[in-house]
Amino acid sequence: MEHVLSVVIPALNEEDGIADIIERVLAVKEPLAQAGVSDLELIVVDDGSRDRTPEIVRNYPTVVLVQHPVNRGYGAAIKTGFRKARGDLLAFLDADGTYPPEYYPQLCEPIITGKADLVVGSRMVREDSGMPMTRFIGNTFFATLVSIISNRKITDSASGQRVLKRDILDKLYPLPDGLNFTPVMTTRALHEEITIAEVPIKYEERVGRSKLSVVKDGLRFLRTILMTALTYNPARIFGMIGVALMGLGALATSWRTVSRSKASREDSNLVSWFVGLVMASAGVNIFSTGATFNYLVSLFHKRPIRHGLFGSPIFKNPLETYFGWLGFGTIISGTVLYCWNVLKNWTKPSRSAPWFIPAASTILVLTGIQLITSWLLTLILSELRDRDLKTKIDLGN
Repeated sequence: MEHVLSVVIPALNEEDGIADIIERVLAVKEPLAQAGVSDLELIVVDDGSRDRTPEIVRNYPTVVLVQHPVNRGYGAAIKTGFRKARGDLLAFLDADGTYPPEYYPQLCEPIITGKADLVVGSRMVREDSGMPMTRFIGNTFFATLVSIISNRKITDSASGQRVLKRDILDKLYPLPDGLNFTPVMTTRALHEEITIAEVPIKYEERVGRSKLSVVKDGLRFLRTILMTALTYNPARIFGMIGVALMGLGALATSWRTVSRSKASREDSNLVSWFVGLVMASAGVNIFSTGATFNYLVSLFHKRPIRHGLFGSPIFKNPLETYFGWLGFGTIISGTVLYCWNVLKNWTKPSRSAPWFIPAASTILVLTGIQLITSWLLTLILSELRDRDLKTKIDLGN
């Protein structure tokens, strides 16, 4: 099968470096042919430049120039290039000379051989990377975050040099128009279970001034990564938050007990236990809410349920199937605790912290109600999800 590679270069005021990167891309046509790519198409999308960038591009008659009248953003420029491209393999890289087009034959190889659908040029695994330290730390953080929430390993979630098969675009879209285009693409690809390969590339310092704001764009990356992940597997993020709160609650409950001395006050210990109980209850509520959200997401995507943190060798069934029993047990515990408190008359004003057991009982009962509600919702949503399948079975389709 013959392959055509369409390389898209988004450019905004890149008159100092655009000619060099064009010539470097065009120079890999022969190495690409040896790797099995029969033709190379280069598309430069001028994203509202106010300098000589489009004029320089016009000096290369084989290069396709597409112009945005106004600046629409990095991601928008790449998507425009993809719409104009004729290749079955799509690629992009920056106009500033930081990414090496000489690596395109290596980046195309996993797709040509059927080993991957998306290939990322990783800047994070070579010792000779020219990435500034602040960006190296930031990219390490985002790659680790994406790996944790998707449960799949990736070393460079924001690389701006990639090759992908055209026919996976419908799984990746929609993608944002800004600089967060690449981390969102990575997050979506991992959750869509697209086969990803990484190829180490040599990253260089850019020509001219960077358009990336470490703080502003870093916060945007974080927000969009989390929001994208929440649309696929909310139970994983909610679950991690919930488990963390439950762990903190256990620590808050136990540290005063373990470390207390004879001089410590009993009501001080009770406050510590109460804070721990509140945090643990909040963790349970967040965790159960995340599990319920996963059923909504599954219903929307029409795909099997992702079971968050616990796909689990410990439990035979997903953890949310036990929410009903856990809920009833928690309500009974809270009720028994309160009745015992009444029988023992521990609410006398003369006793230390007479508020503690009634408050703790209330929290336990409310937590139990939340668990039972989540359990019922997951049952209903699971039934709705399976309705179409059961209808086809009944009709004999």
